[in-house]
Amino acid sequence: MAHQDVLTAQSARTRRRLPLDWLGIVPFAVFALLFLLLPTLNLIAGAFQDREGAFTLQNIVNLFTPSIMAAYWISIKVSLASALIGGLMGFVMAATVTIGGLPGWVRSPLMTFSGVASNFAGIPLAFAFLATLGRTGLLTAFLMNVFGFNLYATGFNLLSFWGLTITYLFFQIPLMILIITPALDGLKKEWGEAAASLGASRLQYWRMVALPVLWPALLGTIVLLFANAFGAVATAYALTGSSLNIVPIVLFTQIRGDVLQDPNLGYALAFGMIVITGLSNGIYIWLRARAERWLR
Repeated sequence: MAHQDVLTAQSARTRRRLPLDWLGIVPFAVFALLFLLLPTLNLIAGAFQDREGAFTLQNIVNLFTPSIMAAYWISIKVSLASALIGGLMGFVMAATVTIGGLPGWVRSPLMTFSGVASNFAGIPLAFAFLATLGRTGLLTAFLMNVFGFNLYATGFNLLSFWGLTITYLFFQIPLMILIITPALDGLKKEWGEAAASLGASRLQYWRMVALPVLWPALLGTIVLLFANAFGAVATAYALTGSSLNIVPIVLFTQIRGDVLQDPNLGYALAFGMIVITGLSNGIYIWLRARAERWLR
């Protein structure tokens, strides 16, 4: 009886303490509600309304006009290119510092830099690349003055598809390093030792053991990089202005009313972006869950 009384008292204290414990996440819940959930619901509702607020599907139909479809296609290509290139380069760098032959002290600075660079975007990033790779940029002038190589004579243009892709790599590669490093750390040394004892070479170990295990994490991270680039607007707008017609810039001009002054079409554009990024993040979560089964 005394033991049951103790359990009852502990349960009562737990019930009294629970609301206080939840107070710690109230600021986050309020922030997510005001700046994420409610704006998203407002965008979705606006995508199916006309100027008078009546229900319509015309905004969704307008997404399939040639100009808007072309903007979506450019955004998809830029996002896919930066995700694939950034994913490959980030994976190689992460593998080198985790299971490669580099000294251990290299890892800490690389991870610190990756944490900062993965969040460095917008106007500062655009200015940094213009100051470095612009027509009068530091690297452009260096190549011309020292080697007599005119970068822009080769057809390169920073305010173009490949220019924007290269700019996106600045935060795509560090993000890949941050996400894939735990997966590489999860590779068990016993797997490599077992493969070596069976006569497998290093290449065979990677082809037949490591990469099949890492494949869900690799593919999931590349999908996440795609979503990350697809939603970027500040960097693209600051770098290219309206010279590269990607979806975030078209959306920005529609909401601001510079072109057609049709905010509901802008809501529909945002709804399309939400669908694409939502699918991308859903695929990432599913693949990540599959990867974690092997890496526990």
